[in-house]
Amino acid sequence: MDQAAVDQLRDKALRDLWNRTLGQVSTNFGRLAYLCSLRDANTGRYEHFGLAQIYSREEADQALRWSHAQTFGEWLNSPLAQQKTDLEDYLDNLEGGRQIVLQAWAVLKPYLNVIPVDASEAQRQLFITDLEIILDLLRSETSPSLPNPAA
Repeated sequence: MDQAAVDQLRDKALRDLWNRTLGQVSTNFGRLAYLCSLRDANTGRYEHFGLAQIYSREEADQALRWSHAQTFGEWLNSPLAQQKTDLEDYLDNLEGGRQIVLQAWAVLKPYLNVIPVDASEAQRQLFITDLEIILDLLRSETSPSLPNPAA
């Protein structure tokens, strides 16, 4: 298969992924969480049964990897206020309630998993710094009388 055909197939896989799945997720952080859930923690490969059935495991991996990097870049390039609103919308759709989730996140830090494997150290640090500022703000808004468990 020549490079043009490979590129066409990859683009079709990306369109399918965005039209059928990622486009249905209402928040950028939700897309990050979903994409990282498709990444094997031991190998770093992305696995999506439906995409792999239509295309191949490699093409599915590439489409998911690219989408994860793009979504992460969009998050990093968003203003802090927009990131905060997006994260609030994401948290409001989780079970358990915002206060419980924020308390668990302070200890477990599951948000570190949404960072793509290929992210640079500068991107990682920017993401962590911004997100922890937002989480501190949300914790103080949710329970202003409770001490910050991350401190």
